[in-house]
Amino acid sequence: MGFFASAARKYHSLHPDSSADWLLVAIPGIIWGASFLFIAEGLKAIGPNAVTFVRVLFGFATLALFPAARIAVERSTWPRIAMVGVLWFAFPLSMFPFAEQRVSSALTGMLNALVPLFTAIVATAIAGRVPERRVMTGLAIGLAGAGLIAWPAIHEGASSVAGVLMILAAVASYGLALNIARPLQQQYGSLPVILRAQMVALILTAPLGAPGLLVAHWTPASFLSLVELGAFGTGIAFVSLATAAGRVGATRASSAAFLIPPVALMLGLLVLGENVATLSIAGCAVCVAGAWLMRRPRTVLDAAVRQPEKKKMSRILRAGVFQ
Repeated sequence: MGFFASAARKYHSLHPDSSADWLLVAIPGIIWGASFLFIAEGLKAIGPNAVTFVRVLFGFATLALFPAARIAVERSTWPRIAMVGVLWFAFPLSMFPFAEQRVSSALTGMLNALVPLFTAIVATAIAGRVPERRVMTGLAIGLAGAGLIAWPAIHEGASSVAGVLMILAAVASYGLALNIARPLQQQYGSLPVILRAQMVALILTAPLGAPGLLVAHWTPASFLSLVELGAFGTGIAFVSLATAAGRVGATRASSAAFLIPPVALMLGLLVLGENVATLSIAGCAVCVAGAWLMRRPRTVLDAAVRQPEKKKMSRILRAGVFQ
């Protein structure tokens, strides 16, 4: 057995991007892409605030089952964790259900392609220096794509404009939250930070969300949609992404975000029968291309330099998830 285990480790070191690794990357992207469909189904039974509360409740309960998420953190980190709870969960997850009352789930999912772009903008502002030309080009392309996605909806009336603005506010909040969360996750691992941030979000969303459950009109489809939205979209997806980051590196694992727009688009068209403008679909492709351009490695040397960081992140995340 020792020989086979040694051979497996050697194979993985030579072929780090195995199909199993990339399946771990794909899982959260597919789950999050489907989340907008499940929000739309959940809204048929309960209001927007209740959708957010139920989602966070199921996500928190699911994530708490993993021992890795219950690792202790220092008390001094709680103010920053509270900010992450507001900016990553309570605020953006509240915006999406309200937005989907005004625009399609497909459009909501496609505009999530802006998350890497807003994250890069915030990181650049924090660093206080002009980014390299490749990043600037990617940002310009991505923002142009966002304009193409939103343009048809803007001409549909004030309600659609309000929906697009809500999505953009949520996406900008994600960008800020991810930059705040990054040093915390590097110190403690991903899951302990996310679990505590979700606890903050649960407390904040309960006053407006919990009363909505008393007037719910449940159907099997709406109930199961919200279970999936919370348990998988706000729980299992984070575990899968943390595991993937430990195996292929955080940068490559973050490519899961590229799956969100096409999955949301496909489900909106095929399941909900939504009408999506061709211009918006083209804009989605442009936006994803811009985000990809920013994230691709510049040279083989850059990838080699990142190997120590990958190994360090692997120890933090993998050891935590499988405790």
